[in-house]
Amino acid sequence: MGTRPHQAQPALVLFALAVGAFAIGTTEFAAMSLLPFFARDLGIDVPTAGHAISAYALGVVAGAPVIAAFGARLPRRHLLIGLMALFAIGNGLSALSPSYGWMLAFRFLSGVPHGAYFGVAALVAAKLVPIERRTQAIARVMSGLTIATVLGVPVANWMGQALGWRSGFFVVTALAIATMTLVALYAPRDAGDPKASAARELTALAKPQVWLTLLTGAIGFGGLFAVYTYVASTMIEVTGVSEVWVPVILMIFGVGMTIGNLVAAWMADRALNRTVILVLLWSAGALALFPLMAGNIWTLSLIIFLIGAGGGLGTPLQARLMDVSGDAQTLAAALHHSAFNVANALGPWLGGMAIAAGYGLTSTGWIGAALALGGLAVFLLSIALQQRTTRMIAVPAE
Repeated sequence: MGTRPHQAQPALVLFALAVGAFAIGTTEFAAMSLLPFFARDLGIDVPTAGHAISAYALGVVAGAPVIAAFGARLPRRHLLIGLMALFAIGNGLSALSPSYGWMLAFRFLSGVPHGAYFGVAALVAAKLVPIERRTQAIARVMSGLTIATVLGVPVANWMGQALGWRSGFFVVTALAIATMTLVALYAPRDAGDPKASAARELTALAKPQVWLTLLTGAIGFGGLFAVYTYVASTMIEVTGVSEVWVPVILMIFGVGMTIGNLVAAWMADRALNRTVILVLLWSAGALALFPLMAGNIWTLSLIIFLIGAGGGLGTPLQARLMDVSGDAQTLAAALHHSAFNVANALGPWLGGMAIAAGYGLTSTGWIGAALALGGLAVFLLSIALQQRTTRMIAVPAE
C-alpha cells in the first residue's frame, strides 16, 4: 500500500527519539534541583538525599552494557519501546516512593535503561540518513537532552515547588509514555539481527580503540561537570548574586550545550577526529578562564555559555565509537553513556577535593581544564595507535 511512515518521514523518527532524550535529560538534571524537597518529605538531610543521584548514575553504568549485550538481537524498535517502558515504570515508582530506601531502589531502576536507550537511538538515527550526515542525525536525538537543561529542568523544578516534588517525576513518566507511542508509530520496523549475540557484542571490550574513545569521554567530559556541579555555590559566594540568578545561568549553560551539540555534529560529519580535538581544546580554554570571569555576573554568563558549548563533545565521540567497534556497535554505543556518567562522578569529586583543600570554589575551572587536556591526551594517543596499526597492515601489501 503506502510508504511506511519511518521511510517517508525520518524527521518524525528523530523527533520521537528526541522526546525520549528530553525525558531522560529532565529526570537526570531535575532530580538534583528537587533534592531539598524530597529530602524534607522523606525525613533525611540533603547530603543523604544526594545518594539518590548516585543510585541513578549507578543504574546507568550497570544497565547499559547488560541490556546492550543481551538485547542486541532484538528489533531496535521493540528494544526502544521496552527501554522507555522500564524508564516510565522507574520514574512512576520514584514519584510514589514511601521511604528513602525505596527511593534509592527506584532511582537505580530509572537509570538502568538510560545508556542503552541513547546507544540504540543513536544507531537508529545514524541508519536513517547518508553516512555523511549521521553525526548530525545523532545530534538531533541528543538535542532532546540538551534542550531538557533549558526547558525541562526549570519546568520540573517549578512544578516540584508548586505541586510537590512527586509531580516532577510524574511529568517524566508521561514523557516516557509519549515516547513509547511515537516510537511505535514512526520507528523503522526492521527485523532484529539473528547473528547478534552477547558474545559478539562483548568483542567490543577487546578493542583498544573502543576503550580509548570511552576514556576520552570519561576524562574529557569531567571538566564540564566539575564546574556545573558547583556553579550555584560559586554564584552565591564568589559572584555575590541572589539565588534567583541560578536558574538563569543554568539555562544559559543549556543553550550553550544545545548550540555546541549541533555545531560539533556539523563539523564532525566533515572531519571527525579534528572536531574532537578542537572541542577538547575549546573546553580546556573556557574552563581555564572560569576562575578569572566568575567575579561578575555578565562575564560569568558568557563563560558558562562557552563551557556549555563544550558539551558538543558527546556526539562526535558517539560517532567514533561506531567506527571503531566493528560488529559490536550496540554495546559500544551504550557504554558511551556509562562513560558520560563516570565523568559526572569524576569531575565533581576532583572539584570537591580542590575546594576542600582550600583552593576556593573557582578552582573547579582549573580542575576542569586539566581534565579536558587529559581527555585530549588520551584521544591523541588513540589516533597515534590507530595510524600505527594502519601502517603496519599496509606494509605487507606494498
